[in-house]
This record gives sequence, structure tokens and C-alpha cells, in this order.
Amino acid sequence: MAVKTEFTYPSGDNRTQIRALRWVPDEGIAPVGVLQIIHGMQEFIDRYDDFACFMASHGFIVTGCDLLGHGGSIRDGNENYFGYFGENDFLEGNSTDPAGELSGNKILMRDIRTLQMLTQDLYPELPYFLLGHSMGSFLARQYLCLRGASLTAAVISGTAYHPAPEAALGMFLSKFIGSRKGWFYRSPFLNNLSLGSLNKQFEPARTKVDWLTRDESIVDAYVADRRTQFVFTCNGFYTLFQTLLYLTSKANLEHMPKSLPVLFIAGAKDPVGGNGKGPGKVAAQFRSLGLQNTELKIYEEDRHEVLNELDKETVYADVLRFLEDSIC
Repeated sequence: MAVKTEFTYPSGDNRTQIRALRWVPDEGIAPVGVLQIIHGMQEFIDRYDDFACFMASHGFIVTGCDLLGHGGSIRDGNENYFGYFGENDFLEGNSTDPAGELSGNKILMRDIRTLQMLTQDLYPELPYFLLGHSMGSFLARQYLCLRGASLTAAVISGTAYHPAPEAALGMFLSKFIGSRKGWFYRSPFLNNLSLGSLNKQFEPARTKVDWLTRDESIVDAYVADRRTQFVFTCNGFYTLFQTLLYLTSKANLEHMPKSLPVLFIAGAKDPVGGNGKGPGKVAAQFRSLGLQNTELKIYEEDRHEVLNELDKETVYADVLRFLEDSIC
């Protein structure tokens, strides 16, 4: 149903090669658009293979990368770099450190943009779409503020609402602990603060990540893969909270194109998004900013990964319908 190609390109950190995938429709299926995927925290782009093949079977070229610090996009293949983005904006608080290195957040934005430009060079006439899941949804929302005018529409999956004081506190704690333990330190406290309560509503649980999806085969594959079994560094958490803080600024959000169609998809039993409340708040925020072509789909029994849920065919169809409608 699709021809899958693996390739690499230089990261904005000037030290790492970003690993990426591209799914192209089989010969005989005319391409109708391009969809770029931004994956979530502690995962990698291969986990979207089934969804990408589905979209390719309907004419969409799909692409995505392992974000810096994830999957195959770790410096020198060294697993110590899992969950790590860049040294910057740490103690000095500057836009660049003495070595001229970009902040983790800016590197991620640059890497996402580079993949878009590389792909558009290959398919310049096709409409371009963006889908971000979980942490990728936060990055996608920031990208809409920075590069939204380059997109035809966007899909925001498994997102959450975080107020400014919460994001600022997360940055402070990450910086405080990192200043004493080192930027590579993997703090049990920060990890528990961010992820520790997600499985509670599913206790007694079969695994520590039952909150991901009801599909036990997906959960078991996730638990068994070394590419998901790491704790973010202090640097990784700092960058995550930095992104969340960016999204609390109305001045930043006002840059989103008002005509951009946006679809929010989430599970009603997703603890990351407050069981549907968070995505609802963010969708309402988008509408209040003038993005009236904003849709919200909450799937009643689904957990965090709606694209990996037991009713994923319904979710796939909803995303396909939204993207096709945005082309017309």
C-alpha cells in the first residue's frame, strides 16, 4: 500500500543526524497531499506505520522523523542522549550559549521545519498538512504560531492544557535540579511529576503504561522496545516545559493564521488531557483567537493514543475526511 524510505538530515544542533521516514503511495495512486507527523515523548516515528500506510493508500505522502533525543536521532548513536535536546537556555538563560548552540526548543522547531522544506522540495505542488501527538502536539501548536501560513490544515492529537504558572514551575525545577545534578541527570522526581499519575485511573493495571491504549499488543510492544524505555534528562524536561510556556502567551498564539483548519482528536479516558477536558479547553482557545474552522473529536472509550486504539479505523477515517475536506 506504500513504499517506505528511510533517510537522514542534519539536526539544528549541528552534531546529530535526524532519522526520518517517508511513505509514498503505491504506483497507480495519485498523490493528493503531504502529511508530516510529529511524534510524542519517549517514542519514535515507526510507531505510526499502520496509520501512515492507511493515509498513503488514500493518496497522502506521509513523512516524519525521530525527534532529536529519540529513536535513531541520538548523537553518535549514544543512548545517553535519549531524552536530551541541547545545553542552551540552562544557566545563562541566553538564546545561545558560549558555544553558539541553539536551545532545545529552537532545535526542535528547526528540525521540523527542515523536514518540511526537504519534503516540499520533492512535492512543491501538493497541499501540506501537519499532525502532532502528545508532546508532538505541543510542538505542532508552537509550529502553527511560527509557520502556520505554510500549512493547509493541522491535526492535534492527545494534547493538554497547561497554565503558565505550571509550565514556569516545571522549568524552574528542571533548571534547579540540573544545576546541581547535571543537565544529563534523569530525575525520578521530575519524571514522577510529569508522568507518575497517568496510570492511576487504570489501577489495578496490567503494566505501567496502560494509559496509552486499550490495545494490549500495542502496550506490550511499547514496553518491550528499548527506544521507549528511558527517562527524560533534566534538559529534556526543561525543553518540554519551555514549549508549554510558549503556548501560554496570547501574543505568540495570535500569530496562528485565522483561516487555518484544525482538528483536535483525543480520548475521553486520556489522563494526559484530563480525560478530554484539556483538548476541549485548547480548542475553545483556538476559536476565541479567531480560528473558527476548529473541530474537536473526543472518542468515548479511548485512552491517550487514539491512533493506536481499538477503534483506530474510526479515528483514521475522521482524520482522512478532515484532510480531504481541507483540500476542497
